[in-house]
Order: sequence, then structure tokens, then C-alpha cells
Amino acid sequence: MHARLVVALAPVILAVASLHACDDDGGEPLDPIVVPAPDWCDQAPVTTWANFGQSFLLENCQPCHASTSVDRHEAPASVIFDTPEDVLLRKSGILLMATGESPAMPPAGGVSAEDRARLEAWLRCDFDPELR
Repeated sequence: MHARLVVALAPVILAVASLHACDDDGGEPLDPIVVPAPDWCDQAPVTTWANFGQSFLLENCQPCHASTSVDRHEAPASVIFDTPEDVLLRKSGILLMATGESPAMPPAGGVSAEDRARLEAWLRCDFDPELR
């Protein structure tokens, strides 16, 4: 099921990419409206900050994107994922960079297709009151 979910998400990723905007000075991307969750959310596992997001970010994102990171490996200082609120501010950017057929984050890879599909479900399917 998860492989089909990942393949099915490709057109949605492209739609989000086309909506992705930058702020007026060409700096950090702003978080545009996220494309509404498609029907596949009915099939996706219920995924929340508590049962997935927090541990996923701790393991895969916070080595570079925590406010307390000593070596951010050139990650922008403004891109922090310590809390659900931080994630909500950057939800579209996370979807763009960490999901889809050719995810760029984390740059060292190591995230399974199943975990990337869960990440996408968490951010798109509106299961988590923390992300509203």
C-alpha cells in the first residue's frame, strides 16, 4: 500500500511545487496554501506529532534544523523544526523537500519510502490538531 501511496502522491507534489512562493526579497520561501488532501487520506494511517512527527523530526531533521544544533551544516538559521508550530509554518516546504520521487532532505538520505509516505500523510491529511 505504501509504495502505491508514494506513486499516487507525485502529481500532488508537483502541484505544491508550482504553488511554492518566495518572499519579496527572494529569501526564505513562504508557506503557501497546501493543496487539499486527496482521497488517499482515507487509506493513510492516522499520523500525528505524538505517534510519528516528533520522533521523525528528531531523528531525521533536527540534527541540522533544531534551535540547539551545534553544527547546522549550512541549514538556514530561520528553518527550525522544534515544535509542531515550527512545522506548521514550513509545512509546504517540508513536503516539497522531504517527500516525492526525488526528495532532497535529509541530504544524507536514509529515510524509508514508508516513512516518507507517513510524513506526507501527517502533513497533508489533517489528522493532527497540532498542525491546524
